[in-house]
Amino acid sequence: MWGRQSTKTEKSMKTTFIAGPCVIESQELLYMVAEKLVNINERLHVDVIFKASFDKANRTSINSFRGPGLERGLEMLANVKSKYGLKLLTDIHESFQAEAVGQIVDVLQIPAFLCRQTDLLVAAAKTGKIVNIKKAQFLSGLDMKYPVEKAKEAGATEVWLTERGNAFGYNNLVVDFRNISDMKEFVPMVIMDCTHSVQRPGGMGGKTGGDRRFVPSMAHAAKAFGATGYFFEAHPEPDKGLSDGPNMLELDKLETLIESLL
Repeated sequence: MWGRQSTKTEKSMKTTFIAGPCVIESQELLYMVAEKLVNINERLHVDVIFKASFDKANRTSINSFRGPGLERGLEMLANVKSKYGLKLLTDIHESFQAEAVGQIVDVLQIPAFLCRQTDLLVAAAKTGKIVNIKKAQFLSGLDMKYPVEKAKEAGATEVWLTERGNAFGYNNLVVDFRNISDMKEFVPMVIMDCTHSVQRPGGMGGKTGGDRRFVPSMAHAAKAFGATGYFFEAHPEPDKGLSDGPNMLELDKLETLIESLL
């Protein structure tokens, strides 16, 4: 038998989907995307988690749009939960943000560049919420054993890992799908970030480029390697998005792609 055999628990695990705009641009945008996710959930009998960032602290240029910030951003995300009943995910960049964010969202995400930051992992774990750790662009899947250990020893009851490609410089990423199987040795939930993995970091002169044409292929390749979840940044007009536009999926294509993965 080729490859790693799935356990009965893994076979019965419901596929997890995460989707939403890269950054909070406006309340209206959040509502537009949230309404689409509610419709997808109802039609496909899934439970897509809503994702948006209140602060993109790792933008290429200091002049790039970062978002509304912690206080206003959490207020806007809380409005989405109240109005649409969706589960929420957002990322934190500093440990002091964890407590406030944990009061609003269901999943705290650790950005890839920060996945080895012990204080950040510990603070996220102490909220009692799910912690999703994105694999760094400079680490292998096997290296993610140690961030998982940090979070679990700090009290995290559920930890997810997310694959998003590796960087070798020169404004591009390479995905080694074997990382998915490797990371499933540590956690049952391994998510494929299908949009950030098609990024071309810094490839547009002071901002990140990308190629959204390859998003569906990334998703289906990850499925073949045993991914248990999928992460899509989606926007009604990606080319007008204020962050990660070139690699965000068109919102009207999201349902068809999710259906193809079920």
